[in-house]
Amino acid sequence: MSNSSLFDQLYKKLKNVIPVAEIRYKAELAEQINRLKKERNAVILGHNYMEPALYHSVPDYRGDSLELSRRAAEAEADIIIFCGVRFMAETAKILNPNKTVLIPSPRAGCSLAESITAEDVRQLRRLYPGVPVVTYINTYADVKAETDICCTSGNAVKVVESLKSDKVIFLPDRYLAGNVARETGKTIVFPVKSPAGLARPEPGIEYAMIGWDGRCEVHDKFTVEDIENVRAQFPDVVILAHPECRPEVTAAADFSGSTSAMIRYVRETRAPHYLLLTECSMGDNIAAENPDRELLRLCTVRCPHMAEITLEDTLESLRQTRYVVEVPEEIRVRALRAVTRMLEIG
Repeated sequence: MSNSSLFDQLYKKLKNVIPVAEIRYKAELAEQINRLKKERNAVILGHNYMEPALYHSVPDYRGDSLELSRRAAEAEADIIIFCGVRFMAETAKILNPNKTVLIPSPRAGCSLAESITAEDVRQLRRLYPGVPVVTYINTYADVKAETDICCTSGNAVKVVESLKSDKVIFLPDRYLAGNVARETGKTIVFPVKSPAGLARPEPGIEYAMIGWDGRCEVHDKFTVEDIENVRAQFPDVVILAHPECRPEVTAAADFSGSTSAMIRYVRETRAPHYLLLTECSMGDNIAAENPDRELLRLCTVRCPHMAEITLEDTLESLRQTRYVVEVPEEIRVRALRAVTRMLEIG
């Protein structure tokens, strides 16, 4: 694709989202990336939270964590560049040990992934012996290695139900666990943390799920009051909430689902207005792909970690083979079992 046609493509999609001068500059960067990835036999995976100019120009595949995990498993290129945060790039390496996996910025972390350690999981296993552990894909490789099966926000309920267990440990997102518990009719408890370590909650409490107090710093900010204020101004709005939002927020919304599920919902339904309670760039990306849908621009919550991934750094990552992602083999093999079980469930 020529620079002119790429600019035209981006301008058509993004003219109501970003200034034309920025579109022209971004198109030039994207053209260099697209040319270089062909020369180096590279594939680019782009998460739904990428900023619009990147999202609509260089990824060979776009999607949520589950979709990109599938794409990573199928990758035939020599180099995989993951335009997303580090735990996603680690998952690609877990699935492709013989390929070079790059992340454009070493600062692209995740507050949720950093909320739990492998030792935390080992303590939970000692506290609840024999109880299967489900770990959200939004975790680092050493945590996945201590896990029985991974899940995403899109298949969490299906994964929990597949275990057919009276009790399940679900880590690390407190709100996703609460939403899964509500949907599956399970009672959830959270272990007590102290300097001495973890302890069970008060005896006598009946429960079917054991959670963890991890949270996404983006989705943690949305409240029921936000929904009430928007509905007061736009009574006909359809509100979509990510399952990492608080259970009371997802209950007050009209729809809750993964980023890919939200994209499909907007594409396949017709409403006067839509509001997405998730990372802001995704709203811009959906608006660019669905110009006939009215998305309210009331979101001001941008993930600081996703924002670290830029076209400039993606170009340098590919040019210099910069920021190679490695996972120790002993950890990778154990984590692979949990990720593969997740992909088998779909």
